[in-house]
Amino acid sequence: MAIAGVGNCASALVQGVEYYRKNPPEKTGNTTGLMHPTFGPYKVEDIDFVAAFDVNRKKLGRDLSKAIFTGPNCAPKISDVPDMDVDVQPGPILDGVAPHMRVPFNVYSRSRVKPVNVAEELKEAKADMLVDYLPVGSEKGARYYAQQALDAGCGFINCIPEFIATDADWAKRFEEKRLPIAGDDIKSQVGATIVHRALVDLFLKRGVRVEESYQLNLGGDTDFLNMTVEERLHSKRISKTTAVASLIPYQVPTRIGPSDYVPALKNKKICYIYLKGKKWGNIPLQIDLKLAVEDSPNSAGVVADVIRAVKIALDRRVGGALNSISSYSFKYPPVKIPDGQAREWVEEFIKGTRER
Repeated sequence: MAIAGVGNCASALVQGVEYYRKNPPEKTGNTTGLMHPTFGPYKVEDIDFVAAFDVNRKKLGRDLSKAIFTGPNCAPKISDVPDMDVDVQPGPILDGVAPHMRVPFNVYSRSRVKPVNVAEELKEAKADMLVDYLPVGSEKGARYYAQQALDAGCGFINCIPEFIATDADWAKRFEEKRLPIAGDDIKSQVGATIVHRALVDLFLKRGVRVEESYQLNLGGDTDFLNMTVEERLHSKRISKTTAVASLIPYQVPTRIGPSDYVPALKNKKICYIYLKGKKWGNIPLQIDLKLAVEDSPNSAGVVADVIRAVKIALDRRVGGALNSISSYSFKYPPVKIPDGQAREWVEEFIKGTRER
């Protein structure tokens, strides 16, 4: 696979794959952190990184194994990573970097560095798929890399809140080329969205009427610094709000999304979830919950499943939006269903009884 955006999420993914390569679950018996130790015929350690693109001049030309530990990355250390013989190459800047992020991201000078032809590099590397890890708000950038994947004959995984897999036109383009696409906006293993959804689902199944809800998120890495510009958050708020609101069959006042940047937190994310409802006899009920996680590793385990699902789709020559893994793994999938049903769809997809 290839990576667009060698930030904290990419670091956690690359490190994690190496960790499970050194500690294979089938030999150690330790499946901690894995939703699927094997996904169809594929293990996590089968994932091979062959290309990477970024705009940080300090990462360009460095081996991926070293670039993932280059500032401003601050993902926690999971594993040492040996040299991978994969140099990070310059991708186009486009709208991937907000003006206030140019210094933190150490953006290369256009007069000194020329971006590579991404599609040609993907072909040269024989990449099966490309994962989009660009910063939130990269509307043009996400679509650029989606097109490069199409041009190179690659599958595409859209981990950011730009609506591509959910866009009928984009999905059709991938289907016509028999290339799979999964998205949009990756969930975490146990993160704010999945916990919020679980609480809402609990209320509804236990006969409690949801009256109000909010979710406030704080973090200290460059992702949260990037999201201090409200204009870059439009699709993110839609994605996170819809992920929760789509479960409730009536309108509920809510506010969901990134709330503030706290540098001291670094890669740690703090989430506050509030739910208010009415139970038996119209008696009020309230939940206030705090969740603290290391943010980047929290999504890497989910992406590891998505990668293997896309590989199975490529093996089967299935193109277009993969509804099963998208509904299970993303906040804003093409088809929005309860998490339990989504997991059933994924198991059916693995067995081959569900096409997508």
